[in-house]
Amino acid sequence: MPMNAVHRRLCRSAGWAERMHGQVMPWALDGVALSGEVLEIGPGYGVTTRWLAERAGRLTAVEVDPVLAADLRWDLAGRVEVRTGDGADLPFPAGSVDVVVCFTMLHHVPSAAQQDRLFAEAARVLRPGGTFAGSDSRVSLRFRLLHVRDTMVPVDPATLPDRLRAAGFAEAETGLGGRSFRFSATTPP
Repeated sequence: MPMNAVHRRLCRSAGWAERMHGQVMPWALDGVALSGEVLEIGPGYGVTTRWLAERAGRLTAVEVDPVLAADLRWDLAGRVEVRTGDGADLPFPAGSVDVVVCFTMLHHVPSAAQQDRLFAEAARVLRPGGTFAGSDSRVSLRFRLLHVRDTMVPVDPATLPDRLRAAGFAEAETGLGGRSFRFSATTPP
């Protein structure tokens, strides 16, 4: 997904890693057991993947950008399986994953329809009672400025639970933070 130079620099920065590791990820994953087969969709530069690698069971990441996927594969060899692929068309069998996560990437999915396909794919690959959780950014002037000439399709946290239920999840909820929102959904048992 296209990202401008400023945005790319931010997503690779130590400050971004510190914010994600110290604030966003612990908050977004509060109460989520990262055991068993864990799948991360859209790791980008791998800031979130590195944090997950220290805490998750068997971790697999799916990244749509082949260059970023290759870089992650090299950087995290032996710790994380990295596949090149689209979150809206996951290369995994139904019911094969315990937890699916994604962080600050949903707004880079190029349409609401494709976001909905990603949600349906997350539900499809999860085992019964599995969890889909993560975070995304809330819209603000700063957010809009950062995304000039980027793909930017904001997700409304107020309507996300209904979209997740329509995608096949039994339970879904969101919570608001200062600049982000978190979500959690479970598949039927």
